[in-house]
Parts: sequence; C-alpha cells; structure tokens
Amino acid sequence: MITRRAAAERGHFDFGWLDTSHTFSFGEYYDPRNMGFRTLRVINEDRVQPGRGFPTHGHRDMEIISYVLEGALQHRDSLGTGSVIRPGEIQRMSAGTGVTHSEFNPSPTERVHFLQVWIVPDRRGHEPSYEQKTIADPDKRGVLRLIAGPRDGGSAITIHQDVRVYSGLSSATRKWCTSSTKSGTPGSRSRAAPSP
Repeated sequence: MITRRAAAERGHFDFGWLDTSHTFSFGEYYDPRNMGFRTLRVINEDRVQPGRGFPTHGHRDMEIISYVLEGALQHRDSLGTGSVIRPGEIQRMSAGTGVTHSEFNPSPTERVHFLQVWIVPDRRGHEPSYEQKTIADPDKRGVLRLIAGPRDGGSAITIHQDVRVYSGLSSATRKWCTSSTKSGTPGSRSRAAPSP
C-alpha cells in the first residue's frame, strides 16, 4: 500500500544556517507514525547557507546517500576521502563499523540544496566505504534511472541492502527521487523543486 505524504506535512526546522525537512522522525522531529519504511530510515531535504555545514560527527551501520539538487556539498571523512558533490552526482558512504565525517557548503555566496537518504544495511559490521558517481541529466530525463542498489544490480552506486533508489527529471525544473523495497513496491517518495 502506498501512503502519500505531502511535503508540507514533513517535520520542518529552520535553524538559520540550515533549513531542513524530515520525512521520518529524525533529530528534534519525532512522529511515531513516521519512523521509517522497512529499511528506509531517513529522507531529509536540507538547504545549507553559504560557508556553513555539519561539523565532524560519527555514524555506524548505515548506508548514507547524498544527492545534490543545487549548489555544492563538500565531504570529508575518516577514510581519507575528500570530495565536492554537485548536481548530477550521487555519493554513498557505508558507515559500517564506524566512520566520522563532515559536510559543508564551500560556496561563499550560494546555498546548497540536497537530499540525504539513510538505509539500514543488510547486516552490521560492513567495512566502511565510499563511492561517488556522476549521472548525466539526459540519462534521467523522462525516465526513472536506477542510481543506487545492491551489487551487480546495474545501479550507479552500490548499497548493502536489497533496495533500489531511482532518480528522474520530469521537466527542466523539477527533480525527484524514489526508492523501492525488495518486493518492488514503492517505499517512499520525496520531491524537491529548485529554490526561487
């Protein structure tokens, strides 16, 4: 069964440097009716002001996917990875046995708008790892493109779970991302439009 949840119904906080919306309970937002969907634990839509971000913090046993809609997001982690994620790129960090990382907006003038998706892995204790790929807009225009999924499943990046994450461009100005569970039933949908 698919449950539609309007964007305006999500948990929302504006901390000045961070404007964030949570599809499921997260941080200061708690809704016992929306704790996640199967292995899908987090879909956050974040807008971070120029020069601001999340200081170094830790994660364990979680598949963390970042998908930038506008601007750029700089990532540094304890694996020695340092990168900038831009629109059209997807990043996966498998926290596994433990990793620390920071994310911030490197621009002095433009905010970054991105989605972050957390998926519970198929087991605890994977070795921490990182992957980042570019997916060209023409490959997503008018179709759902598999951008994350299990190994050997044809996705752009690999996650340690029997879940598939798709992305598409439905027009020149709207981007969307959807995930499905192993049964193929849509799990949750998040839509985001570029800011004015």
